[in-house]
Amino acid sequence: MKFLTTNGRGILLCLIIAIPAWILGTLFPIIGGPVIAILLGMLLAIPLKEKGSMAPGIQFTSKKILQWAVILLGFGLDLTVVLKTGQQSLPIILCTITVSLLIAFLLYKVLPIPAKSATLIGVGSSICGGSAIAATAPVINADDEEVAQSISVIFFFNVLAAIIFPILGNFLGFSTTSGEGFGIFAGTAVNDTSSVTAAASTWDSMWGLGSATLDKAVTVKLTRTLAIIPIVLVLAFLQAKRGQKESGQKVKLRTIFPFFILYFILASLITTIAVSLGVDASVFSPIKTLSKFFIVLAMAAIGLNTDIVKLVKTGGAPLALGACCWIGITVTSLLMQHVLGLW
Repeated sequence: MKFLTTNGRGILLCLIIAIPAWILGTLFPIIGGPVIAILLGMLLAIPLKEKGSMAPGIQFTSKKILQWAVILLGFGLDLTVVLKTGQQSLPIILCTITVSLLIAFLLYKVLPIPAKSATLIGVGSSICGGSAIAATAPVINADDEEVAQSISVIFFFNVLAAIIFPILGNFLGFSTTSGEGFGIFAGTAVNDTSSVTAAASTWDSMWGLGSATLDKAVTVKLTRTLAIIPIVLVLAFLQAKRGQKESGQKVKLRTIFPFFILYFILASLITTIAVSLGVDASVFSPIKTLSKFFIVLAMAAIGLNTDIVKLVKTGGAPLALGACCWIGITVTSLLMQHVLGLW
């Protein structure tokens, strides 16, 4: 009861934003519910400057529910299927992730952009967009404005990719009788699942391939999702070292260790074992849907805590960083496919 008294009003406000955002996201998948929720939250935050008794619930939603969303995301991963596909796409995935993180690090040194924003954009670009940002933000203690800005940058280049990549794939001469080449390209070079789905589905419809491209692209994308685990653990270690250096005191690992990542792994193992024992993977679909809704809910809270005017004024450098990461990943994916003889 105390929990509801403290947090109920803030959570309810986030739900009021998240539900229409979720519905609009299903109608306009290329934009997606999370981005719509952030935008609605930021617009509502303009007149709602003093949140009063709603503040604790909004804070709870933007932090804890975001972590729960990442945990539930694990139920969408059948590691057997992911690792089988990963044998083919893993070299490309590793190279694109490395290139994106290097670009983010180098440009952070020369652009007027905060370290946490650079980290979120680099990780979001290289791994899986909003899901990676959701997993990384609590570990590096990013504030809601940094998360909102990073999500906005990733969204912009997701939309560009969904529109441009099918045209680019045709120009570059990807196979039009098999969805494998373009599926790997979409799965490794597009950030968020919604835009991976949009690009791959467009290619399938252009050449009458059924769902061949989509199936390949989504599986490759799920393989990329596993990179969340080592990235978050490394960032947690670096955060501990930084805290120890600044405070002069030894930081205990258990105080900064991202335990929600262990639950994410456990959820993936449960799905993998259950499917191997004959359980239909569709059993986990409601949990995956709940995970996506939790992300929308958390993004509504993040939008409420974001100053949209400040975000627009400071958006130039993050947008430039996102562009460089996006171009770097695209070029690297194409080069690696060419080297491996996949295109």
